Amino acid sequence: MKLFGLVFSVMTFVIVASIISVNMWGEKEEIPVAAIQLEMTSAMTVAEFGETNTLSRQLLKKVFTLESPDQMQNLITSFGMSPEQISKKVNKFHTLESEDATKNWIKIPLKFTLWFLFMTLCFFLLRKKKLNKKSRMILYGLGFTIFGVILGADPSPMGTVKDAIVLYSSKGVIFKPRLIAFAIFTATVVFANKFICSWGCQLGTLQDFIFRLNRNRKDSGRGRLPQFKIPFIVSNSIRILFFIALIWIAVVWAYDITHEIDPFKIFKPMKVSVPGWLFITITLIFSLFVYRPWCHLFCPFGLTSWLFEKLSFFRIKVDYEKCISCFACESSCPSPVMGTILRGDKSVIPDCFSCGNCIDSCPTDAVSFAFGRNGKPPVGKLRGPD
Repeated sequence: MKLFGLVFSVMTFVIVASIISVNMWGEKEEIPVAAIQLEMTSAMTVAEFGETNTLSRQLLKKVFTLESPDQMQNLITSFGMSPEQISKKVNKFHTLESEDATKNWIKIPLKFTLWFLFMTLCFFLLRKKKLNKKSRMILYGLGFTIFGVILGADPSPMGTVKDAIVLYSSKGVIFKPRLIAFAIFTATVVFANKFICSWGCQLGTLQDFIFRLNRNRKDSGRGRLPQFKIPFIVSNSIRILFFIALIWIAVVWAYDITHEIDPFKIFKPMKVSVPGWLFITITLIFSLFVYRPWCHLFCPFGLTSWLFEKLSFFRIKVDYEKCISCFACESSCPSPVMGTILRGDKSVIPDCFSCGNCIDSCPTDAVSFAFGRNGKPPVGKLRGPD
């Protein structure tokens, strides 16, 4: 019961502190944008069209590609667009304006700057083999506190994929800042194996922190309560099916299936529904027993980053000349990935979250976070249970 008490204590801290933080930042409410029903006649000028439909001059400039203020007096029919084309463009730019208006353009650059600094610190600690259970817990705690509690639920790695799919499917609109964020997050994945998920994601670090509450002092697989490694073929199949369902429902019904259950909303608690609280609570309690369940089973960015991590420059590597086949690295790894890396399997490698457990547990300093791909063990090198 003590472990469950710790989980609820962590959740209480996150919820209470997030409510305070949201109020301090004065977060803008994100409301689904309804299509504008326009009034227009062929005799209307651009100015009259804008006044009748309460449209801003900036929006009118984009819709009609105005080059001078004088063109506001031109008829809307003089721009070579049908009423349907005008309506489509108005709704497109209105959606983009609404998206832009919900963003805090002071907080977002600050968050990306701190992400860069924080992940740089984690990268060098991992490279220098300076991580242990205590330092991991501190870093994960700082991760969800800084990037979740203080700086909020958005932006997040998941949001760059999920929100882009939903917005394009429902409105036919691409919000460029979101694509830029996705490109930046993906670049960190390619540079250092899944690094934004590992150390920067507010929900990922929260799950990781809770998982390690149920680990022993050496941060190995034997905890106070049993912990399980879901076979990757099972977890990834569920994640792929969830991703397909997300796209299908967004296209067919213009609905976001994560809307009610989005666990990132724990960092904006006033927006969480009753089903949402139930899902969040189950996910975080489940995190005691299974490593990062949301990341492995549902996260859209978790899936895309798994694909891109195959290109990572820096990753976990094994020096087989030093390796004594003790399997301590595989045993201490919280997921099934280290067994695959250790055996040099190139077929389907599970997600590696670069936590450094394998490095910390190796008695011969054979495991490192290094540039390049892992090789294959010499024939007969690894003798032990698969």
